[in-house]
Amino acid sequence: MLSYEEFRREYTAGGLSRDVLDANPLRQFEVWLEQAVKARLQDPTAMVLATIDADGLPWQRIVLLKGLSRGGFVFYTNYESDKARAIEVQPKVSLLFPWNALDRQVIVRGCAERMGRAESVAYFATRPRESQIAAWASRQSRALPARAVLEQQARAMREKFGRGEIPMPDFWGGYRVAPEQIEFWQGREHRLHDRFRYYLRESGAWDIEQLQP
Repeated sequence: MLSYEEFRREYTAGGLSRDVLDANPLRQFEVWLEQAVKARLQDPTAMVLATIDADGLPWQRIVLLKGLSRGGFVFYTNYESDKARAIEVQPKVSLLFPWNALDRQVIVRGCAERMGRAESVAYFATRPRESQIAAWASRQSRALPARAVLEQQARAMREKFGRGEIPMPDFWGGYRVAPEQIEFWQGREHRLHDRFRYYLRESGAWDIEQLQP
């Protein structure tokens, strides 16, 4: 039988010190994201979104970061999905960027709110046509009796729109997560990792605290 206790390694990618951190965590995030892109990490914008539903139960799923806008982390989804329904009940969410190849992770805690329709429409227009079709075809998070049903829904949408422009569905759009705390974690040897957490003050300024690993 496989023993999971044997899976371990040393973290040797480097360290993180207070003097190299930007005073603004969003600028610091952009520095790390750029480094993740240059390192050719697979899906560097992939993030784990954690929500709490109406029953008080947590759930997580991977979504893609689509930008930093007005001081927040942006993603798009179906407003009738499980994640959107949970956010409408409890807008407090958490994001996790797992950049394991760099021995790094970034954790965000904040409040999610719907973006304005104009912003969502502008982004929807840039999506590949088949992704636009999928937004219309999928009843996201609903039970699916068979794969063939989903494929038929997609064919019906292709026929409906033909070669014309595809508008954004009313049930689809963006969320912006306004951060209240952001933590930068850098792996170090012997499990003596570096952790720095930013806290947002009421004034809009950020405090930084180093945490024990």
